[in-house]
Amino acid sequence: MLRRQPVSTETETSRLVSAAKGVPGSTDLSIREMGGREVIWLESKPTSRKGALSEQDGQRIASAARLALALHKPLVLMLSTSGAAIDDGIPALAGWGSAAKAISDCSGTVPVLAALVGPAVSGPALLLGLADYVVATSDSVAYLSGPSMVQSFTAVPISSAELGSSSIHSSKTGVVYEEVSDSNEVIAALEAILSFLPDSTDSLPPNINTMDKTDRGSEGLREVIPSSSTGSYDVRNIIAEIVDDGYFLEIRRLWSPHLVIGLARIGGRSVGILANQPMIMAGTLDIAAAQKGARFVRFCDAFNIPLITIVDTPGFLPGKDVEWRGMIRHGAELAFAYASCGTPRICLITRKAYGGAYIVMDSKGMGNDLTLAWPSAEIAVMGSLGAVQILYRRLDEAEQKVRQNEYENIYLTPWLAAERGYVDEVIDPYFTRPLLANAIELLVTKQELLRSAKHANSPL
Repeated sequence: MLRRQPVSTETETSRLVSAAKGVPGSTDLSIREMGGREVIWLESKPTSRKGALSEQDGQRIASAARLALALHKPLVLMLSTSGAAIDDGIPALAGWGSAAKAISDCSGTVPVLAALVGPAVSGPALLLGLADYVVATSDSVAYLSGPSMVQSFTAVPISSAELGSSSIHSSKTGVVYEEVSDSNEVIAALEAILSFLPDSTDSLPPNINTMDKTDRGSEGLREVIPSSSTGSYDVRNIIAEIVDDGYFLEIRRLWSPHLVIGLARIGGRSVGILANQPMIMAGTLDIAAAQKGARFVRFCDAFNIPLITIVDTPGFLPGKDVEWRGMIRHGAELAFAYASCGTPRICLITRKAYGGAYIVMDSKGMGNDLTLAWPSAEIAVMGSLGAVQILYRRLDEAEQKVRQNEYENIYLTPWLAAERGYVDEVIDPYFTRPLLANAIELLVTKQELLRSAKHANSPL
């Protein structure tokens, strides 16, 4: 799935490094090793004007991004800034604009990792939104409009922590992917995510040797689904059974927790896992879940990470508020992300897969490479109760109950979907890991067809 090759020469690289280091300002740029990998490291210095970014700082950030793009190396940003330098005026804003443009150019080509270790105020805070992964210390804050401006506009007093603490951004906004206590844990978090990623889109993620055999079955997977169709369970128990050594790096854990995303390995290969979480809101999809899932799918696609989708969802969250806030548009984000995803894709249906939510969770119609289902899978337009209330609403309660049982026996199974080719195989849960490992080995050589258009107009 190679897209382009690095175009920099040794002379060009030296010129970029010299240009970046020769610019004075509140940032430091270097090429350093992280977890055995070379990265382009850009760090703001809060000791100088509280990290206010001047025009020169913007130019240096842009130079770091261009260097990462030229060398096809990950870009790491360590941010602690009070915003654009006021005494620099418009040039400071222009410098930040050039930095945002250069980082945007890196998107999808090299990983952009950001660490928030202090404040990030005003325009420079938007750099966090451009990153592929953001880790923040517990004492950090980020916002576009500060507490005094918010109070003058709303007449409601608010503190910096209430407005934009790392806990707010990890649970309510999704800006922060992981919250840690100090700078040492920041480095550990960056090294952990980097271990799953390639240096650029033109290479594959590193393959790590493991003692966990790929032919290992799991008796526990036969018992994880509750006997009641409304019973809940933790989908992370399934993930732990199918990945190498049970290790799963969950990201954005606190934001929209009814959708679980993260990175793991199967057979030593990096895989992205996206799963409904039945123990929270029954695994329904809302706006935040659709955004969270779509962003993760695009991330895996950009960096050649095979994607496994585990489905157990009764549908989209109903309600006037969620519809008015754009559930249609945001639900389409997830569908669009899957439809345009060229990395190997495997869908595993464990229980409920109803209606539109079934479609957008990487169904066969969305073009995945393999669809597997457990015997407990329920693939249908809707659940039995809703279907009977529509189809047989004139019958009395006893007759509706009979019809409901008939509907469950006929339609709430994986067999009709398998007969029609919408499920490739109904499998014994015990063999889930071996089947996934074999499929990934076959699909890892999959070649992507690049679209002829400049770019797609995704429903952002």
